[in-house]
Amino acid sequence: MPVAPYMGAKLPPGPGAVNGFSYLLSQLCDIYNNMQAFEALVLSLPARNSTLRMRAWRALKEAGCGVLRDGLYVLPAEAAGGEALEKIESEIHADGGFAMRVELRPKTAEQLGQIRGLFDRSAEHGALVQRIDAARRSLERLGSRRAQTAVRRLEGVFDKVSRTDFFPGEAKTQAAAALAGLKQRYKEAYAGGEPRPSQRKLRSRSGGRYRGRVWTTRANLWVDRLASAWLVKRFIDREAKFAWFERPSQRPKGAVGFDFDGAEFTHVKNRVTYEVLMESFGLEGDAALAQIGSAVHFLDVGGIPVADAKGLETMLRGIKEKAKSDDSLLAEAGRIFDLLYSAYAAPQA
Repeated sequence: MPVAPYMGAKLPPGPGAVNGFSYLLSQLCDIYNNMQAFEALVLSLPARNSTLRMRAWRALKEAGCGVLRDGLYVLPAEAAGGEALEKIESEIHADGGFAMRVELRPKTAEQLGQIRGLFDRSAEHGALVQRIDAARRSLERLGSRRAQTAVRRLEGVFDKVSRTDFFPGEAKTQAAAALAGLKQRYKEAYAGGEPRPSQRKLRSRSGGRYRGRVWTTRANLWVDRLASAWLVKRFIDREAKFAWFERPSQRPKGAVGFDFDGAEFTHVKNRVTYEVLMESFGLEGDAALAQIGSAVHFLDVGGIPVADAKGLETMLRGIKEKAKSDDSLLAEAGRIFDLLYSAYAAPQA
């Protein structure tokens, strides 16, 4: 009888149970051994090749390697940097140096503790917490755009430190809590216009009534508003013009509102504005648009993770850093959504 390969499996009495217990015990042993195993790169570089030295040093640092001694760099066996070590090894060989990857297993608890100490990121997390605290104190003085940039940069620092924090502890927990507090403070200070979900029923709209219109939403565009504006221009109203407002009193009369409380198109129940627009104009059958909608939904309100969401967010964040206005932001973001749509709509090989 096959044994379920996960913890908590109910095993029947008899020989099968013994086999099942042995299997689970072996799995636990493998996990424990991997936690104590390290991959090491032993290297010796040509003295006169300073370019190779700098390139190798940067690559080792980026991978999060610990320096056990000069010329001996280590990574936990389960770390994602194994491929990086293989690439560094190949480059050193190609440039006339010596490099060899070996497995390293400490024999004592003291040795294990010494090696794991090489990956202690407490200082980095502590420095980040100080930067987060400083940003939180100055958040309201920065203004919405600069404050958002500050928050995004600190998120990037946290992600970078976390990628090489192979044995996370209390320091990472504190940094994560500080960052969450900063994001909440930003939301309270600048994102008060985030729409509350409506409970009304969705109804189909006639495309003819929405051609050549002015569409309006809150300024300082981000994922849902960017995707919604792109959807409008690309599939609903190709002649659409857009107006962004800082305060509700600035909304143009007669404009079609989206993604704010009281707007004609906004969050409805568990749907974000992009999804509401899709369904209202009969676009929900387009699988490529639906895939984009899944990423937008996850980035805007959370829920089920979407594989491409992080990449989409990173690209939009980069565009937002350089954009001088919401109009230029939408123009550049529209190209990203066009590319995503083309990729999703293409026949799968």
